[in-house]
Amino acid sequence: MVSDVPGSGVLLAERATVTATPTEDRLARRFADFETLGEALDYAASGVRGLNFHDARGALVRPYPFAELREDALTMARRLIAAGVKPEDRIALVAETSPEFATLFFGVVYAGAWPVPLPLPTSFGGRDSYIEQLRVQLSSCDPTMLIYPPELAQMAGEAARLVSIEGVDWAELIEREAPDATLPTARGSDIAYLQYSSGSTRFPHGVAITHHALLNNLAAHSHGMELQPSDRCVSWLPWYHDMGLVGCFLSPVANQVSTDYLKTEDFARRPLAWLDMISRNQGTTLSYSPTFGYDICARRMSSQTKASERFDLSRWRVAGNGADMIRPDVMQSFVDAFADAGFKANAFLPSYGLAEATLAVSIMPPGQGIRVELVEETQLSGVAAGQDRPQRYRALVNCGKPVRDMKVEIREEDGTPLPERAIGKLWCSGPSVMVGYFRDQDSTDACLVDGWLDTGDMGYLSDGYVYIVGRTKDMIIINGRNHWPQDIEWAVEQLPGFKAGDIAAFAITTPGGEETPAVLVQCRSSDDAERVRLREEIRERVRSVTGMNCVIELIPPRTLPRTSSGKLSRAKARNLYLNGEIKPYDIAA
Repeated sequence: MVSDVPGSGVLLAERATVTATPTEDRLARRFADFETLGEALDYAASGVRGLNFHDARGALVRPYPFAELREDALTMARRLIAAGVKPEDRIALVAETSPEFATLFFGVVYAGAWPVPLPLPTSFGGRDSYIEQLRVQLSSCDPTMLIYPPELAQMAGEAARLVSIEGVDWAELIEREAPDATLPTARGSDIAYLQYSSGSTRFPHGVAITHHALLNNLAAHSHGMELQPSDRCVSWLPWYHDMGLVGCFLSPVANQVSTDYLKTEDFARRPLAWLDMISRNQGTTLSYSPTFGYDICARRMSSQTKASERFDLSRWRVAGNGADMIRPDVMQSFVDAFADAGFKANAFLPSYGLAEATLAVSIMPPGQGIRVELVEETQLSGVAAGQDRPQRYRALVNCGKPVRDMKVEIREEDGTPLPERAIGKLWCSGPSVMVGYFRDQDSTDACLVDGWLDTGDMGYLSDGYVYIVGRTKDMIIINGRNHWPQDIEWAVEQLPGFKAGDIAAFAITTPGGEETPAVLVQCRSSDDAERVRLREEIRERVRSVTGMNCVIELIPPRTLPRTSSGKLSRAKARNLYLNGEIKPYDIAA
């Protein structure tokens, strides 16, 4: 069981009364085999497990048993009905990792309406950018109201005003009366919630997921991880992203798993607090992160510090990885940094998924760790190797086998299925695929064909395992040859002084009408001569990978935009650059 630690600012007398919900339970575990999400919480509430919220240092602040969550959610449902909420209304919720959001989410579900989690503001972009993001997503989902934490009243309230809907501070809502009301009876075919994919800001796509789809995927997820009685989840992932919302909030409820939470912003400031929480867990740990989370932790460890003196990661059974391209070099760095603290490389569990499939499409069987295949560059680029250059290989990570009930096919552009080890567009089909995008039939028809979902990703199958090459929309095609931006960005990252997240590569059109790669690189040097040297070094490095001259622009630190889940947004970086909103340093030729 995770316990709190000294130095959290909580009085000792208070801390002694705060106990995390148990890891194990006499209640027989059910693997999300329910008709609706509300039924799943009803069952979980008959046991002793629950959610546990921690402060910035990882100290336990609020245990929240499922029984208490259910009672509060039913009360909230009656409040919402008294406020005029009807079945199928959309209720937008700013998704702060907190007991209040959990109560509201399930309160909306019990009221028969559709919760719509929306993001918190990020450290970049500023106030106006956040208000605009909310405004666009609110316009898309057309909610009855927007409910937000008190500290965001000014920004979220302004976004609600711009679209003429009611904005409600959840601290005020919780104080309202909850008169008796008859709650509607949900069906498995009803929509459970709308999920906005992390990059959907200008043209948002609200993914509509039914109760059946959600619970099918959550069952497949728990079977894929081979869930055990001693398992406990630890998470810092945001609840407005599918991996955080579905994998680390709704899955623990539907599969009855006690979970410990660190807020995303607290992880960003003190990433090693995540590992502290895992170390204190006396059961076995399930914990997921995109590649960059493991990267940050490995970088924070000093070479002079022994990880074993602070951490015990020996019981970390499933170290999940997903939500972005999985980089084996980063995973190895994490193993190197934390092996002496008991971390086992075979705990890594690569996976692949997307909001349009609810969450999981494929999961690596537990215990197999990171497995890679080396693929020659010409197989990725679609042209034969020239006589004038050596062969180059890229390591692609095995993302596991399709989860239970999920089918995967690799297809040509015209839809023709491809054989194993042939690279093409990845399509999937199964009960957990979305109904469609909310009120956007054209976009739905563009990616859903005869029950099959075009994921927008390129990959291949090998012995039934899924390998992801990259996003179709990110591909840079020059003179008929494909260049993956990840390869260009990785090449620059190998230069001293640069790291993952500093570089964005994409295609632009030159004044002469030709397509060429452009590479934006965040530069920390203020010396003009050093900037000139760095630009030429980057230019030569990129030329060695692409075989062509590219536009290289050095830009200030913290300039490149990111999605709500923290991933680099190449599409937005390209738009900001072309619009003149990203201003490169003025460097002499």
